Amino acid sequence: MTRRKSIHIGEFKHANPIPNACRIGNLLMSGVILGRDPATGKMPEKIEDQCANMFGHMKAIVEAGGGTTDDIIKMTVWLQDRTQRAPVNTEWLKMFPDGHSRPARHALQMDMENGALVQCDFTAVIG
Repeated sequence: MTRRKSIHIGEFKHANPIPNACRIGNLLMSGVILGRDPATGKMPEKIEDQCANMFGHMKAIVEAGGGTTDDIIKMTVWLQDRTQRAPVNTEWLKMFPDGHSRPARHALQMDMENGALVQCDFTAVIG
């Protein structure tokens, strides 16, 4: 049995031969999570739709790794335009409604390709 376990979710795959996340012990770290539509694989035009998909992928990844969204301790978000935080905050509050139990989060601006307006990664401590 290997110490490191690759985490994959069916609908959201990387173009390169890398997993969605990796877990060693109780630590799970994701790769970059985009807002592609899980059914079509296409990038929605609206940031609101990309954010909803991105948070859905994040939930699926942490659950595939044996955890829940309550195990997420840190999230980094990259935005094409940092002034567009409102759609991120909408999904953030849906996933983490308790103001006394939210992960740390940092947002950065970055040029993105292929219609991406937002992306993230996260770290979770499970168990």
